[in-house]
Amino acid sequence: MSDFRYQLAKFIPFQDLAECERVRAITKEQFTNHPNKDFQIRIIEDIGDLNRAFGLDIVMRIKAARDDGRKIVIIFPVGPMGQYQVAADVINLLGLPLDHVTTFNMDEYADEDGNTAPEDWAGSFKTAMMGNFFGKIDAKLRPPMSQIHFPNTRNINDYGKMIDDLGGADVCYGGVGWCGHIAFWEADLGFEFGDDLDAFMKAGPRIVELNPMTIMQNALHSFGGDWSWVPPKAATIGPAQIMGAKHRSFWLDGAVGNDSWQRFIARLAAHAYVNTLVPATILQTARTDYTVLGKVAEDVKIHMS
Repeated sequence: MSDFRYQLAKFIPFQDLAECERVRAITKEQFTNHPNKDFQIRIIEDIGDLNRAFGLDIVMRIKAARDDGRKIVIIFPVGPMGQYQVAADVINLLGLPLDHVTTFNMDEYADEDGNTAPEDWAGSFKTAMMGNFFGKIDAKLRPPMSQIHFPNTRNINDYGKMIDDLGGADVCYGGVGWCGHIAFWEADLGFEFGDDLDAFMKAGPRIVELNPMTIMQNALHSFGGDWSWVPPKAATIGPAQIMGAKHRSFWLDGAVGNDSWQRFIARLAAHAYVNTLVPATILQTARTDYTVLGKVAEDVKIHMS
């Protein structure tokens, strides 16, 4: 077939076409191979099995801390959400008290002036977490509200210190966005740091403008495809809070029907050289569990049907 050559669209921060082509060619069979043995990649074929594994991972860490008589600090994402029902069900079944648990959510939407969404707005991440996780845990078991934290306009400048004052997170859960973001730490922010990975990894919480790919991604999976409904900014933790956690556990389940929007970015995050313009690549440098759905791991190909 003919070879058609062209440059990447200008709005995409990461412009290394050769590296994109290299990771695109990584097959499903090669996907779990990584030179850093502490960066552990696995594939789970079924979405139900992935949600169960994710939910049980949450519960096991909480229970282990309780059995050891220690407190636990967890950073949580919003999306995917299936794991939270699993975790809530098992917590209730075990009668597992969570008074030793303190949580920090990664991010929250904000308007053009940096004002975070009110918690009674349907798209609020706090609304999602209370409705899909904390609210489903028996009231006598769930953590006190004073131990459940969300970033907002008022606390964003202190949010990193709030986590640090507790000794940092024991575990940071998360996923990878279409542009390569972790939390809402967007790809564009890499321009501020250039090749200074040390400074990049020390960056903390802030209000950020969302990358166009993030707007489109979130429109598809949360707003019925309506990009006009997605807020333009967000409050987010920074790389410092993610890399400062004792452990990282990232889960990628981005499937649409028999296809997946996450196949390429899952590869770029896990196998490209570490750089600031694909923020998720920094996960490769630390102890991280990186679990992807089978459809995400499938080979990247052109589909014209």
